[in-house]
Amino acid sequence: MQKFEAYLKANLPTVETFHPHYNDALASMLLAGGKRFRPMLLLSVVEAYEPLLYEGALAPALALEFLHTYSLIHDDLPAMDDAPLRRGFETLHVTYDDATAILIGDALNTEAFYHISKAALRDDVKVKLVELLARDGGTYGMVLGQSIDIHFENTPLTLEQVKILHTNKTAKLIATSLLMGAVIVGLEKSKQEALYAFGIDLGLLFQIQDDIIDETHTEEEAGKTTGNDDEKNSFINLIGLEKTIEEAEELAKHLEEEFAKFDDVLQDGLKASVIKYLYRHR
Repeated sequence: MQKFEAYLKANLPTVETFHPHYNDALASMLLAGGKRFRPMLLLSVVEAYEPLLYEGALAPALALEFLHTYSLIHDDLPAMDDAPLRRGFETLHVTYDDATAILIGDALNTEAFYHISKAALRDDVKVKLVELLARDGGTYGMVLGQSIDIHFENTPLTLEQVKILHTNKTAKLIATSLLMGAVIVGLEKSKQEALYAFGIDLGLLFQIQDDIIDETHTEEEAGKTTGNDDEKNSFINLIGLEKTIEEAEELAKHLEEEFAKFDDVLQDGLKASVIKYLYRHR
């Protein structure tokens, strides 16, 4: 984590400009902290199998954090979740204005792919990383999930539909973080597929846990706006808190069983990044 944080601070996007707060706004949400969960998944896979590639993997790991942060900035906008707090700080549209938040989100989105293009990795690997991040962070993943989420506010979905919603909105970017690490180290196809499937379940658990946290934690405890999902198709709204906790417990147990099927090298590499999150809903 320390290496990643140092790399992030050394590679914050900055430009020569007379704009009074452009660079500050670009850096604000990146420096506000966060779990760095997605970059840590990628780097854990790389460090487990090919530690000599760790330095080259920092760029795509940072790209994941850029893209994830852009999604949070846009998600907090008044036209979406209208949230004033993120990572314990004011959201950008509160500190500045809607237009600034939209444009900074746009900048971080494109900066992610620019950063991958400059990575010290083979060209074919970089092309594949761009493909995966664009696929699961965009049209076929996160953006689709966000669109479903907003369109069906105040319109109850089935449990299966809610899982599809959150598989796209949250799980695919987590799954592709593991997959990008697997691509960098050249894991065989079957291992890549197993990691991606594990990541989908992990991402779904992550969302279920977030729904529980939204229901049971204060804004100070969570570091973000809570109690803001009354109109959303959250697991809590659909099946209630008790059954949502049961869903989380069952999925966490399933993930433990799947994790045990990985080879020892991968288990050792991912343990610190994964295991502590399996029961964070408790």
